Amino acid sequence: MEDCIIIGAGPAGLTAAIYLARFHLSIRLFDCGSSRAALIPRTHNHAGFPGGIPGKELLALMLAQAESFGARRELAEVSAIVPSDDGFEVHVGQGAAIFRARTVLLATGVLNNRPDMPAEEHDAALARGLLRYCPICDGYEVTDKRVGVIGTGEHGMREALFLRGFTDDVTLIAPGAAHDLDAACRATLEEAGILHVDGPCTPLRVAGDAIVATTPGGELHFDSIYPALGSRIRSDLAVAAGARASEDGCLEVDDHQRTSVSGLFAAGDVVKGLDQISHAMGEAGVAATTIRNLLDERRPIRR
Repeated sequence: MEDCIIIGAGPAGLTAAIYLARFHLSIRLFDCGSSRAALIPRTHNHAGFPGGIPGKELLALMLAQAESFGARRELAEVSAIVPSDDGFEVHVGQGAAIFRARTVLLATGVLNNRPDMPAEEHDAALARGLLRYCPICDGYEVTDKRVGVIGTGEHGMREALFLRGFTDDVTLIAPGAAHDLDAACRATLEEAGILHVDGPCTPLRVAGDAIVATTPGGELHFDSIYPALGSRIRSDLAVAAGARASEDGCLEVDDHQRTSVSGLFAAGDVVKGLDQISHAMGEAGVAATTIRNLLDERRPIRR
């Protein structure tokens, strides 16, 4: 019986592992190896790294720190979380090995919906900054550049407006044949000087230092394109265990990161809030400390 099983080894999961290991608790850390943070070519808004740091390097440093206190990451996919009388049964791997824990912390994050583009070309464009997914993270890097946003409706409009704070050359391109924009959205875009172009616009292609969207009206060349196509929140395990989630799938937690299932916690992008590394790490610190105090109430922790 572990004190806590952590599911996911992105910034939230690894932060929790550092805290819990330093609390002298017994933990297991399961990870399927698909953290969004690993896709970041170089983050410049994570405090403490003036020159920026690649996502993979940041994760490696965090894992090394967790391991220095005894935590170990196990590459395996969790298939189920089953509440039991004294905690949880966590089913892992194809053989469905079962591990028991007094508490569980879910830090599984989200997956971005990608535009129609071959995987290798997509990843190469992402590495070069031709494709970007987070204007909060890297809007600064497109200052005064040509920017395309693939999206429509209110969500697409909001992303285009956010980017308008960095450049006056923003075009909102419909992912489908025509935009789903009401009169108010169109008026807002026009007032901001944002073009809106009907699609479809994929597959995208790289041409030299530009990324090109081919629309019915012709080719559009950009320095960067932001897909505003939504994401899939990886909350299925917690929801199946009985945890409440919002309409879009984000887990509902209290101010101590507790889900509606006793002993089941969540932190990071799987929780509704700001999808940022610093925010995920803060939530993980809160969750880990709450887990420690909860376990101490049940059975005093003594050395």
